[in-house]
Amino acid sequence: MTMAEKYQFIDIGASGPGIVAAAFDNQVSYCTASGAERTARICAALRDLIVSNGGGAVLERVRSWPGAPLADALPLRLAGGLHSLHLTGADPALSTIYAGTCATDDAAIVAAALRTHEAALLPWLDGPPQTNEAGRSSNFIAAMLWLADKGLPLRFQCLEIGSSAGINLMLDRYHYDLGGVQIGPEPGAMRFAPEWQGDAPPAHAIEILSAKGCDVAPVNLTDPAQAARLKAYIWPEHTVRFERMEAAIAEAKKRAPDLVHMNAADFVEAELAKPQAAGTTRMLMHSIVWQYVPEDQQARVTAAMEAAGAMATPDKPLAWVALEANRVMHVHEMVVRYWPGGAAGEIVTRAHPHGAWIGWGGSERTI
Repeated sequence: MTMAEKYQFIDIGASGPGIVAAAFDNQVSYCTASGAERTARICAALRDLIVSNGGGAVLERVRSWPGAPLADALPLRLAGGLHSLHLTGADPALSTIYAGTCATDDAAIVAAALRTHEAALLPWLDGPPQTNEAGRSSNFIAAMLWLADKGLPLRFQCLEIGSSAGINLMLDRYHYDLGGVQIGPEPGAMRFAPEWQGDAPPAHAIEILSAKGCDVAPVNLTDPAQAARLKAYIWPEHTVRFERMEAAIAEAKKRAPDLVHMNAADFVEAELAKPQAAGTTRMLMHSIVWQYVPEDQQARVTAAMEAAGAMATPDKPLAWVALEANRVMHVHEMVVRYWPGGAAGEIVTRAHPHGAWIGWGGSERTI
């Protein structure tokens, strides 16, 4: 069975009666398919409470959500808050779910947590989750290899929107084994060897000259409180992600990523207006963030990229690498556009959202 067959289609922009519960159903299926059974149980308990009109003031706010709950990642906002209670030991009863204990009344446990910690949980609904995942950088490196094979310069100037804590801005400090192709320093601050599907990528001696990013709410990894919030959004089943977070914190303390507080459109317009050195590829990249960018900013980013692309030359090319969710197929795809030559875009990989596997050439893994 493929990932796509585990879901019913939900319009990401849908809102209104019934859509909130459907969004939580969608998250349950997604977590289950991604090997996150305990997070799925949390989301299932929340869905049951939503349907039964339980959960007090927290779920009253959820049930009356004014926007699109799927686009707003509403289930993950609340799941992050509950996981934070568990990580800090503020609600010991939740540990029975997070430990994977069977035969428990999950809805009753979650309902009690919602009542007891109402004041602490309500602020978690105020903003989207910060899901900074270093494993996604493997896709960005794969994109650079693909672009190099198209004849673009091997020296890359990387720009990222929605950088969160800037973990993927440190991608030049990591080592990658991509289908047997070795990239990056040895041993590297982190090592990634995703399960590879399909042909190996082309081998090229790429060089990352710089990496700069923006976020509307940037996270300082060296601040323990901000780092703790990031950890709350990590699914507890994926223990390797906690190890990666600690490695990223250590790297940020050595040299902070180049991260600025700006919205996506302002950042892209400002960076594209700067001179580009000859013999470099300027590359915009982002992962699991486009849905959070307001439509007017999406339009501005697209217009700025296409205008800059029209001015691109073989010696000063422009690329756009987007690793985002395909909401029809419910898989994550990396689509790459480049100028001059490939403005139409091409699916270069399909991938696990946290980097566990990569399907080269759009291969879709079955699970």
